[in-house]
Amino acid sequence: MNRDKEIKIDVTDGAAIPSPKDKGLVTAWRITLIGALLTIILLVAFKPDPYLRILKFVPDGILVTFEVTFLSIALSLIVGLLTGLGRIARNRFVNLIASIYVEVIRGIPLLVQLFYIYYALGSFVQVPPFLAAVLAMTICYGAYMGEVFRAGIESIDHGQTEAARSLGFNRTQTMFYVIIPQAMRTILPPVGNEFIALLKDTSLVSILAVADLLRRGREFATETFAYFETYTMIALIYLLITLILSKMVSIMEEKMKPYE
Repeated sequence: MNRDKEIKIDVTDGAAIPSPKDKGLVTAWRITLIGALLTIILLVAFKPDPYLRILKFVPDGILVTFEVTFLSIALSLIVGLLTGLGRIARNRFVNLIASIYVEVIRGIPLLVQLFYIYYALGSFVQVPPFLAAVLAMTICYGAYMGEVFRAGIESIDHGQTEAARSLGFNRTQTMFYVIIPQAMRTILPPVGNEFIALLKDTSLVSILAVADLLRRGREFATETFAYFETYTMIALIYLLITLILSKMVSIMEEKMKPYE
């Protein structure tokens, strides 16, 4: 056994983001993607009923899953940026509010937050389940994104700030023109992981009667009693989506560091 080689294991919440260094033909990502595609093709070819029927039944659920995911990730990035800036703010009140928000949200399971926001808002105004789902996902992942932005901004050497200020930039200009653009290279990989994790967590919104992929699958299984076949196909579809999105994140990550 060669003990000179260092073995590094990356554990992520969600599908692993393919490394830009994985240039070979045989990679875990390619094997998994091809395996999932072949499994779906074989299932549909040899047993079209019910697998082909499932594929025809769930596309609108996939669309709703994407809508919840992209709306939530876009809004949580805004919330995360504001929270991250609040976490490093010199104003102690702003810093305290941002810190309390992060601590509270990270300490409550997402499922509980979904129920709470839906029924809490419902006691005052009638909120559509889709809106409640997006709001809950945004609030939850905004806290995690806030920590990602905070860590990314703090990773930039303080000399960059001093250099920008010496050139006449004020604090806001320094942050948005100098610090954050550099921090994006550090921020992007964990944001990609949060993106993949959020997509998988959207399956929880089905409890609010949002017709996402899992909800559509559940409706099909209830009508046909083909529970095993339905959830097999749902799992394969989720796997394909996360694999494709993880590759997209990897490509974006590669384009963000052209000079390394």
